[in-house]
Amino acid sequence: MTITHSTVRVIQTAKETGDRLTELEALAFQPDSAEKENELINIYEDLEYQVIEGFGGALTEASAVTLAKLSPGKQQEIIDAYFHPEHGIGYTLCRSHIQSCDFSKGNYAYVEGTDPELSSFNISRDQESILPLIQRAASSVGDSFRLFSSPWSPPAFMKTNGEMNNGGKLKPEYRQAWANLFVKYIQSYAEAGIDIWAVSVQNEAKAAQIWDSCIYTAEEEKDFVRDELGPALEAAGLSHVKVLVWDHNKERVYERAKTAFEDQAASKYIWGICFHWYSGDHFEALSAVHDRFPDKKLFFSEGCQEGGVQLGSWNTGERYGHDIIGNLNHWMSCWTDWNIVLDEQGGPNHVGNFCDAPIIGDTTKDEVIYESSYYYIGHFSKYIRPGAIRVGSSKYTDKLETTAFRNPDGTYAVIVLNRTDSQLPFTLRFKGELAENIIPAHAIQTLLFQ
Repeated sequence: MTITHSTVRVIQTAKETGDRLTELEALAFQPDSAEKENELINIYEDLEYQVIEGFGGALTEASAVTLAKLSPGKQQEIIDAYFHPEHGIGYTLCRSHIQSCDFSKGNYAYVEGTDPELSSFNISRDQESILPLIQRAASSVGDSFRLFSSPWSPPAFMKTNGEMNNGGKLKPEYRQAWANLFVKYIQSYAEAGIDIWAVSVQNEAKAAQIWDSCIYTAEEEKDFVRDELGPALEAAGLSHVKVLVWDHNKERVYERAKTAFEDQAASKYIWGICFHWYSGDHFEALSAVHDRFPDKKLFFSEGCQEGGVQLGSWNTGERYGHDIIGNLNHWMSCWTDWNIVLDEQGGPNHVGNFCDAPIIGDTTKDEVIYESSYYYIGHFSKYIRPGAIRVGSSKYTDKLETTAFRNPDGTYAVIVLNRTDSQLPFTLRFKGELAENIIPAHAIQTLLFQ
């Protein structure tokens, strides 16, 4: 359907219906009326905010292993479901792990034993399953594909606790070696045909998890970037690789940003700050970072529904919709979900930390199961494209959650979320015209127009 200024395309996902990213009958714009002052959603196209870098998910060993257990047809279905711009939800920005994470089959490092010279460095483990998945995703997306990578832990010999799990810290004498390993990782992936777009210093830098983890204070993280990682990337001709800090929950994002960005010698190497959702909304904390450091990017790097697979849960999708809208309205410019696919148990995971994923691959039945989160994510990733600019908007009630964007092709995308038990009316108001609509209970809509 061609978009014109006189019509509004409506894409809907709604509970208790069969609508899943379903296109409904188009709305018609009518001339604005001075009498129409209630139930409005206003779009202020001349107010511009952040530019969107992209949406996507994590290409973990768990996802790669799960995918490989499915039949070729089901594998391609999942790849298309995520990465095809028309038949799928248009992912372009993905995350992966440097060495092992909890969603690996076990701990592994790129070097053997105690090897500060990194003479044994190799990515053979990644070449077994993760790299082929990344290459497949990159091939599906094309030139706009971007990969962001995070370490969960340095090799065991570099840490104070002598193991990759259970926290511990990076020993000072191995900071340079660890920075050099980042460089070798980026170079090895480039040789495999995959350019690393960005890295974070440490996944969940405050958490001593029972799985792969490592603790950095804000000062330690900042100093590592300033003194070792930034200079190592620069010396290797990799200054184009973006560096991000924190990569943990939002409740402390402002304080971590201040420490990193107020040190000019460190800040010059740091593109932005990553955050997760596990400590709650804290949307205002994101705006605090932007207001204080407007040149730094805000990157949602991980979120998932914890506690294993929760087949058919509608709350999961609504959690995603609420968090994405809140983050977008407070200056987020990049978004990556956690595992793109997990098995019927919510793994594999080497410490039993099972989670849900937007797509579950049942490896016993060779079935692909789409959770509500897949569709809710798609209302953003499919229709808010890289390069889109957030524009101003207002709504008549806090029962609705909304955000609005103008895409590079001039198309506007307005997302409307209704988490209440009642259908709600609203009238879209744009450039002196009105389009009346109703959103069902527990539904999300994307409105498209020019």
